[in-house]
Amino acid sequence: MASQKEIKDRMKSIQDTLKITNAMYMISSSKLRKAKKTLADTEPYFYTLNNAMTRILRHVPDMDSVYFRDLADQKPEELTIGYVVITSDKGMAGAYNQNILKIANEELKKTPNHKLYVLGEIGRHYFERHQVKIDGNFRYTIQQPTMARARRMGEDLLQEYLDGEIDALRIIYTRMENSVESSAEMMELLPLKKADFTVEIPAGVAMEDIVFEPSPEKVMEQIVPDYIIGFMYSALVEAFASVQNARMMAMQASSDSAKKMLAELGLAYNRARQAAITQEITEVAAGAKAQKRKTGA
Repeated sequence: MASQKEIKDRMKSIQDTLKITNAMYMISSSKLRKAKKTLADTEPYFYTLNNAMTRILRHVPDMDSVYFRDLADQKPEELTIGYVVITSDKGMAGAYNQNILKIANEELKKTPNHKLYVLGEIGRHYFERHQVKIDGNFRYTIQQPTMARARRMGEDLLQEYLDGEIDALRIIYTRMENSVESSAEMMELLPLKKADFTVEIPAGVAMEDIVFEPSPEKVMEQIVPDYIIGFMYSALVEAFASVQNARMMAMQASSDSAKKMLAELGLAYNRARQAAITQEITEVAAGAKAQKRKTGA
């Protein structure tokens, strides 16, 4: 059995760790609330762009646009796929980064021709350690996602798509399912699919009259880049919110484990203390008995 001092020292160490995990939980909780508000503030803009594209395609369904290419007839080995992988800058977030990197590795293995763009220190260090070529290294922290950063990244990626350096663009990130759950997933940003912007109009309902200046194609060319940039920003904010949520759950689990260990160590300390007291009483009684025998002799 460990001594009282050893148990007490271990309890103090756990209590110090508990203070850290509680503090990290509170910090992540505050950042998560802020990220959720930012996401809610940007959703109306994103949905407005989505609705505008839907209305255009409803009136001009056969529109020919570089942003709506059909790659179904091309073989996978003939395509160059661009992957944007969003990880966190720090650890202590449970399986958050592992889930992202697992999807990224599976996708890279399936596509022989690819270009990799990484955000987040964890992802950069992982791919560098495994000697995976990183084609685009956006040296931005994901701790404070901003529209300006999303615009710069989105414009660079759009230019590579328009220049034919990549045939498709996919993003691997973590999306918030609800207030407590999130999931790692992959979304294809480019080319866009017309089916995703199709809304069934009830029979007998007349469509509104819209005039496109100078043409529907030109209007779409102006809207799509903002849509892609908006999606990039939304993904950055969701990833930031998700990592804070994951860190909160990890810190809560650590705190619960620490409290359980403290309870067990408290019992062990009481047993050790009781054993020491019993030992002292036994020694005193034995000494008194020996002294009595000596006096009687």
